[in-house]
Amino acid sequence: MKILYYDCFAGISGDMNLGAMIDLGVDPDFLIAELQKLNIEGFHLEIQKDIRRGISGTKATVVVENPENEKHRHLRHVEELINQSSLSPEVKILSLKIFDLIAVAEGKVHNIDKQRVHFHEVGALDSIADIVGAAICLDYLKVDKVMSAPIQLGGGMVKCAHGIMPVPAPATALIVQNVPVKTGLVQHEATTPTGAAILVSIVDEFTGQINFPIQKTAYGIGQRDVSEVPNVLRVYLSETSDNADNTSQKEACMLECNIDDMNPEWYDHLFGKLFEAGASDVFLTPIIMKKSRPANMLSVLCSKNIAPEMKAIIFNNSTTIGLREYQVTKTVLERQEKEIETELGKVRVKCSYFQGKEIRFKPEFEDLKKLATEHGLSLNEVEIIISKSR
Repeated sequence: MKILYYDCFAGISGDMNLGAMIDLGVDPDFLIAELQKLNIEGFHLEIQKDIRRGISGTKATVVVENPENEKHRHLRHVEELINQSSLSPEVKILSLKIFDLIAVAEGKVHNIDKQRVHFHEVGALDSIADIVGAAICLDYLKVDKVMSAPIQLGGGMVKCAHGIMPVPAPATALIVQNVPVKTGLVQHEATTPTGAAILVSIVDEFTGQINFPIQKTAYGIGQRDVSEVPNVLRVYLSETSDNADNTSQKEACMLECNIDDMNPEWYDHLFGKLFEAGASDVFLTPIIMKKSRPANMLSVLCSKNIAPEMKAIIFNNSTTIGLREYQVTKTVLERQEKEIETELGKVRVKCSYFQGKEIRFKPEFEDLKKLATEHGLSLNEVEIIISKSR
């Protein structure tokens, strides 16, 4: 099991996260090449070794080349930019999730719809690179679980586009609701809205207790160097090999409700919203309720940190007036994704392993469909050819 742990003793920002990920082993050339898939000009990534209070690490700086010409974007502009790129679907989904989290928080602070929020900072090129870069790095590391210590927010006041604000900034305070935090270590903004949104979007468990072996420690160096506290983000990487059966366990949340009065056509929209927001699984179970009424039980499996968002989607997009919630443990087979050559062309496949043996081999459906169309074959015929190509 591969675990990424954030030790946010001095807070987190988008650039500190990028530095920590590169220091941990993310190939900087790969990161730069992936960011170029956004097809926007006007920025570049500078990477260098640096030191804060005797701690050395990697400093990543997104340099905006012509800041005076930079646009202020709305959420839809950022969504179009990401959706029209050639980034992987996983990177797109996580990037959009982080941006949406910030937009919702900013919208609540200013009492406007999230689509009307002006991204003075998070819509700027440097923040786009920080957020999309975070998704690229996480996808590169292929970890099974992300954990974090309580987040240090800092203290005092901070200057932003709207004037002087208390620390944590109002948007940050909303983003970290229901997440363990600390304050007051330093008298400045230790955690930015971008840094907070990245953590809340990716962390499976917040805990100050570490009960796993640490294989690697890395540091992301912050831009500020004015405090007695080293302005660094420390991350740990752990990879245990004691899962002889090739399984790992993850804590998750199950949300359930019984629905007997909703138009069945609505379920497709509801499912789409839940999966888009990060649900691991969504399914219906036919049931019989009081007075022998046929109904469906909606079940949503998700990580604990996004359960509040899942509840909001269910209440806003279904007819239920109540939910059940309980914690579950998922046992997950080890999986590998790879691309293989066949006589029909390249195909992405997912392989699952149990007790050291491959027990599942599944071609990506979109690739199956594409090859079937290109070669005038049925899906079954394409699957048979792919199986023989292994």
